[in-house]
Amino acid sequence: MEFEEGLEPVSPTGQYFNSSVLSVSIIAVMEFEIPINNLPSIMSLLNDVFLPINPRFSSIMVTDRKGEKQWKRVEVKLEDHINVPIFPIGLSPDSYDEYFDDYISKIAMNNFPQNKPLWEVHIVKYPTSNAAGTIIFKLHHALGDGYSLMGALLSNMQRADNPSLPLTFPFSQRSEPKSDRSCRRVSQLVSLIFNTIHDFGWSMLKSNLIEDDRTPIRSGEKGVEFRPITISTMTFSLDHIKFIKDKLGVTINDVITGTIFFGTRLYMQEVSQKSSKADSTAIVLLSTRTVKGYKSVKEMIKPESDTPWGNQFGLLHVSIPKFTNLKSSNPLEFVLKVHKIIRKKRNSSSVYYTGCLLSTMKKLKGPEAASKYIHRASNYSSMSISNMIGPVEQMALVRHPVKGLYFMTVKVPQSLTITVVSYMGNLRVAVGSEKGFLDPHKFKSCVINAFEMTLQAAHDIPT
Repeated sequence: MEFEEGLEPVSPTGQYFNSSVLSVSIIAVMEFEIPINNLPSIMSLLNDVFLPINPRFSSIMVTDRKGEKQWKRVEVKLEDHINVPIFPIGLSPDSYDEYFDDYISKIAMNNFPQNKPLWEVHIVKYPTSNAAGTIIFKLHHALGDGYSLMGALLSNMQRADNPSLPLTFPFSQRSEPKSDRSCRRVSQLVSLIFNTIHDFGWSMLKSNLIEDDRTPIRSGEKGVEFRPITISTMTFSLDHIKFIKDKLGVTINDVITGTIFFGTRLYMQEVSQKSSKADSTAIVLLSTRTVKGYKSVKEMIKPESDTPWGNQFGLLHVSIPKFTNLKSSNPLEFVLKVHKIIRKKRNSSSVYYTGCLLSTMKKLKGPEAASKYIHRASNYSSMSISNMIGPVEQMALVRHPVKGLYFMTVKVPQSLTITVVSYMGNLRVAVGSEKGFLDPHKFKSCVINAFEMTLQAAHDIPT
């Protein structure tokens, strides 16, 4: 496919995520119910639907005479971006798991080829214990955020039960009594100002001066983003999470984050008793988009779109609560602590002021300075959490039903990265951990244990 040469400015965030100090990508994994046998049709779909979705998929990042980064349209050969690995023949699905894990770890660490668009697709035709076949999309974060890239991937998908019907998503609205709304308006402005000053000041300290302690989840080593990672996943019922949410009167995100934090503290405690009192912080990625639901890519790339393509999110520093007494620790109290912390963070404009700070850095010192700030903020923290919302119904790619879905942010300067995505009534939690430092099996066991403890405690609450 050949295009006329043209230049389009790279967004500030796109420049931050593709620099000499920071190069972050997103890996999206689709697991299929049936073997991938119709490779020509999949290739045709990628060429005719995925590639034309956005000019950035047919562009490379260049620097103009003024030192500004621009997107430049280039000729794209689809075969240069498609990889079909070869594994030994005749192994059992469990045996292929090891080959698959090694392969996806290599994908995570590899750099994109020079002078080629920043995306690639890997088609794994061998069965694993999770799927009959797997397709892995690797997309550079400079192309867009999770919302944009999820929209691009969904443009290739259809409903498995009825392709003529659209996919739907479990977006929910929070409700509160009218009396509460009136009371909240009285103190909202004062609270907003106080929380903004506090959060912005604390974020500045965490990003420049105060490092988290070295713990079983933070090695603190330089260049941790270049070290191999292990990606493991676990699945939880969305109905169970909604049950806990309703019992506590919090949000689904509060339950997810609180449970993950609880499991993280269990892991830290199990590996090192001293770490129970360690200061640990998570960076929670918060979407700054105000529109609920996914828009089509055509809508996102319109000049006046209310949901523009690109990176539209902020970073929240959230302290991981400590165990006061492990034996008497109540998982529900832990979730409620997290709920209060995140509620205060959301009632703050520090995310937007941080964006202004990065823009000022870019103007005064260039995009590399802003990249260094983001790198240091991530490296000084212990972990990061991000989440996306997937379809309610099962989707299919060229009549290949998708059994499971998860994603992972890679080359983040941390030892622990956690992502969450909903799909078909379940939540898939993926854990990216520094290989040889964290024990992925033990960490997974601790998070599952934390969820079971939280669910049981919610059932014990009288109706």
